[in-house]
Amino acid sequence: MTQRNRVGEARSTDAGSTEIDLALFGALGDLAQRKLYPALYHLDREGLLDADTRLLGLARQALDREAFQARVQSALETHVKGAELDRAVLKRFLTRLDFLQLDFTTAEGYGAIREWRQQGLLRPMVVYLSVSAKIYGDICRHLQASGSLDEQTRVVVEKPIGFDLRSSAEVNDAIGAVFPESRVYRIDHYLGKETVQNLIALRFANPLFGTQWNQNHISHVEITVAEKVGIEGRWGYFDEAGQLRDMVQNHLLQLVCLIAMDPPANLDADAIRDEKVKVLKALKPFTDDMLGRDVVRGQYIAGTSDGQAVPGYLEEEGANTASHTETFVAMKTGVANWRWAGVPFYLRTGKRMPEKLSQIIIHFRQQPHYIFDPDQRGLAANKLVIRLQPEEGIALEVLTKDSGLDKGMRLRRGPLHLDFNSAFPKTRIPDAYERLLLEVMKGQQYLFVRRDEVEHAWRWCDDLIAAWADRDEPPRRYPAGSWGPVASIAMITQDGRSWYEDY
Repeated sequence: MTQRNRVGEARSTDAGSTEIDLALFGALGDLAQRKLYPALYHLDREGLLDADTRLLGLARQALDREAFQARVQSALETHVKGAELDRAVLKRFLTRLDFLQLDFTTAEGYGAIREWRQQGLLRPMVVYLSVSAKIYGDICRHLQASGSLDEQTRVVVEKPIGFDLRSSAEVNDAIGAVFPESRVYRIDHYLGKETVQNLIALRFANPLFGTQWNQNHISHVEITVAEKVGIEGRWGYFDEAGQLRDMVQNHLLQLVCLIAMDPPANLDADAIRDEKVKVLKALKPFTDDMLGRDVVRGQYIAGTSDGQAVPGYLEEEGANTASHTETFVAMKTGVANWRWAGVPFYLRTGKRMPEKLSQIIIHFRQQPHYIFDPDQRGLAANKLVIRLQPEEGIALEVLTKDSGLDKGMRLRRGPLHLDFNSAFPKTRIPDAYERLLLEVMKGQQYLFVRRDEVEHAWRWCDDLIAAWADRDEPPRRYPAGSWGPVASIAMITQDGRSWYEDY
């Protein structure tokens, strides 16, 4: 390795090295305290941070270095399990931290970032923007104008990237004016989950599934992302966004891509993302007659959660009582290609559901010739259950003969189960942000979303939002603590099917 004198000529590092400088904009925000500092601490604890890696926290509030370190220590003591909080590691981690007060929207003060970098060994810098997307462009321009960047600097951006296709393009244009696509890392934290990684291995490493993963063997796919909480004080943001923009456009469509994509040529970032883009291009649009039959918008009213009364969406603090923003979406869509012709994808996401749950159910077709008890024919199909949260795991539901001399050839359904917590009891399952931060440090992009993915997803969602606006119908009501409007049950039962929790 070599070191040069100017930031613009930063030293080169070995491929895959985690020897970086991390500049975190929004260092006092909720995401940083709940997710980013614990993730970085765990990477340090696992020996995955280079000894010289440093972190510069940036925020508008005036703090000295010691006060910032105290804030981070408090966040770690709150959000890291006591058994995992090693005081020696904590002390070492805190010494990595510096702090700079900065108004992100004005050029004044950005030179201090360049000076901070020059105090070190001019390592590659990762710029993490844990702030509103509205100021991504300002920050990128000011960093460039101050001479704080070099040809190895990477930028990490959080969702939501824009409000629709047009605003998304504006944000991406502003970032792209400073950073080439090869150094832009758009985070969708679902892609960092252990089970999502295993979905790729499950599909492409196992002939058992690889040969069955098509319309000849799969009858339908079901994806549920349920949130137990309400809007958690985010009324201003959420009422403009709604559940479609907040969850479907990114999380659910990314899961659809990973389920539906064809095998990539290899595991390179662009090989994987090229296949995902093909899926987004092939998503079926909604015609006007499909809107009333295959799409359900909902909004929660007062109900109960964990036995406690909770308010409806229009009764939340600061609410606009005339709002038609959806807190629930269920839909039936499909992927128009040879692999998935005729296979419906049922998507569902909502707030104030009975439990926090993210899962994918792959429903396999029944055998063409059935020889067992006719009353049990409804059991006679396998299901692959992929659970993302709360406990990550994979289960294949199979049919076997029920035990007992009096049972004859009665069937019973049971799982072949891989629960990561049980299967690997001595291995801590890393949080998604740990994996994502590690891949950013290594310069690996395969877990991150490319610009054309974002824009194709927005194009599909924009068409649906415009169709909703033309119909001008209020969302259907559902009690907090339920699985959504009755219409969402009718939507799937009209096809002779039911949501997984109804089995």
